[in-house]
Amino acid sequence: MTELWIYAILFVSILGHCLAGVLMYRAVNADTGLSIKEKNSWRLRALISPALFWYYYKQEKKRRNPQL
Repeated sequence: MTELWIYAILFVSILGHCLAGVLMYRAVNADTGLSIKEKNSWRLRALISPALFWYYYKQEKKRRNPQL
């Protein structure tokens, strides 16, 4: 029974990781202010740790465009 709980928690965390990566990927893809190289860089970062790099992406976006 304990093994089932461990697998369930791992499955939910993997789903969350994938969902966060997809959301960041879409946001980066829709950003017209980025060059192709910058988009590719942010896309690769989204695969590694989407929640952390989503925060960095938002900070970078604020720095580039202060009125947001």
